[in-house]
Amino acid sequence: MTNKIAKPFLKWAGGKTQLISDIQKALPKDISEEKLTYIEPFIGSGAVFFWMLNNFPKLKKAVINDINEDLINTYQTIASRPIELISILEILQNEFHALEDREDNKKLYYYEKRDLYNTRKEEQSKQAALFIFLNRTCFNGLYRVNRKNEYNVPMGSYKKPTICDKENILAVSMALQKAEILCGDFEQTLEYAANNSLFYFDPPYKPLSETSSFNSYAKDEFNDNEQIRLKNFCSKLDTLNHTWILSNSDVKGRDVNNNFFDDLYADFNIQRVDARRNINANPEKRGSLKELLITNQTNIQKYVRAI
Repeated sequence: MTNKIAKPFLKWAGGKTQLISDIQKALPKDISEEKLTYIEPFIGSGAVFFWMLNNFPKLKKAVINDINEDLINTYQTIASRPIELISILEILQNEFHALEDREDNKKLYYYEKRDLYNTRKEEQSKQAALFIFLNRTCFNGLYRVNRKNEYNVPMGSYKKPTICDKENILAVSMALQKAEILCGDFEQTLEYAANNSLFYFDPPYKPLSETSSFNSYAKDEFNDNEQIRLKNFCSKLDTLNHTWILSNSDVKGRDVNNNFFDDLYADFNIQRVDARRNINANPEKRGSLKELLITNQTNIQKYVRAI
């Protein structure tokens, strides 16, 4: 079908492409890919997942999961019905591009598709196509829903965005044949772990301020109690000798007295790495900042010796 390397098919707030070099340094030093099960419980746009598949093509097993049903439906559709999806996306792209010089009609088209998406009554491929359409045409690739699970992001200002990247969808479809695709709570992924498992966690970030919360990613908020539950899950993985790496916001960078993560993960290795924040209505407030990369470092050493 294609020899193209698969890459994320979504624009995504908080995507991890920029942190891959730091994540790579945190990996076990000698990965035996034929024996490794890679598990990503918060898949999002899958930047790290696709990087892992491209760099470790002999992975024994890959497992991806997310609580966002619409996102997982899109992954499942690409895996099983890529040609059908592409045909719908091509229609959406042609219709949207035809409105390039008619801004009012363009907005009307976008909001009609957003309303249709929120009914969630379309069949699987059409719903997935609407998901991708909105992602490629909305403000900054942001995914945000209200408590009724209604997607409510306004239209972006792109002139002729790529809505249908046929070659990449085919490449992603091929890559996903190596993965088990799950939908649900992150803790269920433990059932799929093997002796040599590597977990990468990219949960909804703890907001740096009340106005910077972009984590209304599902209708149920990922609050501090959820962050604590995730840490307890990581501690459980550590006792089971699984390797894990976790990303999150560095709240201490905004408030030096905020030790939430430093206290929570005090038993593990906390690194502060450079990142960029690109989502803000005010461009002057975008820019570089620190993020956290946390690992169970002692377990990494055990894992290296074990293989």
